[in-house]
Amino acid sequence: MTKTQKQSEKPSVGAVLSKHKASYLMMAPYFLLFTCFTILPVVASMFISLTYFNMLELPKFVGWTNYLKLLLEDDIFIISLKNTLILAVITGPVSYLLCLLFAWIINEFKGKLRAFLTLIFYAPSIAGQAYLVWNIILTGDRYGLLNGFLLQNDFIQEPILWMVTAKYVLPVLIIVQLWLSLGTGFLAFIAGLQTIDKALYEAAAIDGIKNRWQELWFVTLPAIKPQLMFGAVMQITASFAIADVSIQLAGNPSVGYAGATIVTHLQDYGGVRFEMGYASAIATVLFLLMIGTNKLVQRLLRKVGD
Repeated sequence: MTKTQKQSEKPSVGAVLSKHKASYLMMAPYFLLFTCFTILPVVASMFISLTYFNMLELPKFVGWTNYLKLLLEDDIFIISLKNTLILAVITGPVSYLLCLLFAWIINEFKGKLRAFLTLIFYAPSIAGQAYLVWNIILTGDRYGLLNGFLLQNDFIQEPILWMVTAKYVLPVLIIVQLWLSLGTGFLAFIAGLQTIDKALYEAAAIDGIKNRWQELWFVTLPAIKPQLMFGAVMQITASFAIADVSIQLAGNPSVGYAGATIVTHLQDYGGVRFEMGYASAIATVLFLLMIGTNKLVQRLLRKVGD
């Protein structure tokens, strides 16, 4: 059978829609909302990024001016980009592996103990006062918990101003972000591990699986690939979108822009200066970074279990 004949035998779009019209009808509200509140804003932002728009006058088309200014003239953006990439490269993979590791360990427990441990690890990501706790720990006088501990044990001779000393800002943000990172991806891994058919492990043992690490690689991870993909998307998005932790702990702007990220820079131009065209250019660059990283990670995850 020729390729042309095979293509001619494929059902038309109309035939597919007619056959599955009930399913498409039920999905229509979601697609409508997704289009209105996700696709259209992204497309609009990309268009606005090619204009000068100050919220008071109509947008004026300026072409690639915003992008040229962003990449060639905006030194703070370059610092923000560097900080964002450092945070993403460290917190993204580490938090992803921690989510998977803790989910795998906690899944070995049963009943209420498993539920309790899940809550303990998940709670920091939803705690409204999480930054308050870290502000108390990192207070720059001798009454701060960290300074008090270090002074009491003679590790330092005088209090350290943690969040107003540039060299400490980024390492502290990395630590706090990792502490907050066991969120939705962690719950997805827990849920995926609980749905694995136990018969797969019995079959794997018959086929020659000899230890837990082989079991993890050849059985567990392939069985939860959808959750692995979802967790990767969530962790990548979170690692590139770090802003609140920097603003709450280091301020905006932070000392020497040591805690500046792409999102804090975006908030500065979009929420303070109202230069929406320039802010949209920043958002477009961030969007492309996220998309490219997601594609790379998904390609790597497809090899799991091979």
